[in-house]
Amino acid sequence: MAAPMELSCWGGDWGLPSLHPESLTVMAYAKFSGAPLIVNTINNSWRAPKGDLPVLVSEDIVISQPAKILNFLRKQKYNADYDLSAKQGADTLAYIALLEEKLLPALLHTFWIEAENYCSVTKPWFASRIAFPLSLYLPGKMSREALNRILLTKGGPPLYSLTEVEAQIYRDAKECLNLLSKRLGTSQFFFGDTPTTLDAFVFGFLAPIYKVCFPRVHLQEHLKQLPNLCRFCDDILTCYFRLTVSGHSPAGQDTADANLQKLTQLVNKESNLIEKMDDNLRKSPQHPPRKLTTLKLAAGGEESSPMSRLSP
Repeated sequence: MAAPMELSCWGGDWGLPSLHPESLTVMAYAKFSGAPLIVNTINNSWRAPKGDLPVLVSEDIVISQPAKILNFLRKQKYNADYDLSAKQGADTLAYIALLEEKLLPALLHTFWIEAENYCSVTKPWFASRIAFPLSLYLPGKMSREALNRILLTKGGPPLYSLTEVEAQIYRDAKECLNLLSKRLGTSQFFFGDTPTTLDAFVFGFLAPIYKVCFPRVHLQEHLKQLPNLCRFCDDILTCYFRLTVSGHSPAGQDTADANLQKLTQLVNKESNLIEKMDDNLRKSPQHPPRKLTTLKLAAGGEESSPMSRLSP
């Protein structure tokens, strides 16, 4: 039996299973590949991140960073890229690099640097998921790390001021969105009818921009002008996370899942009981068969055999 795999990640809102791009990427890939992850979301507890999320734990193995987690899942035979050609594999790496270079800085800026978005949405949302007093410190730390990451990649010559950096990262992000839209075209996924690693990364980057209700929606407005990318996000939420465009499960699905879960638990209990009975029979001393004696009735007309006192 395979060791259980647990994923710790940020939770969701606005119809998303997670607001965190890296967490979304891993969750989507697990859905695409059929990996049976136990998902633990950060929700006002001291499980809050001591390092970067998401984090995958399997027995004594602890892995962070989406690329490393996905590689681990592939080694466990959960491979969403099994049917890709060598060229498609190379294209996957190229587009992931494009996402990290062109789109990620604008995504970080939208969440963590844009003052109105950060103060009214990002900071209170993440703080509400973290236990006090860490909730007073961690959002600010995450904001500083986001700014440092942006300036590390975009803050060199010829862009010296933050205003110039902001203008450039949004130009790059829009260019990236246009390229993704052109590459996707009318296909359901980037390499046909089956989602792969690239689809997981694109979904992880696009869905928060598409769904989160920010007061400043500069990049979101551009994304919504590309209907095939919006449809791409909606399809994944509906088909793989069973969420409708409004963010709710389809009617009756929750009840069906609950009934299935109860039935599974009942079957497991019955199986465990049968296994214990078999073990007891194997361990019991063996006696030669005895001649059956005639049962005598006890007072009150009941059989005196111990079998009559067993519960049904």
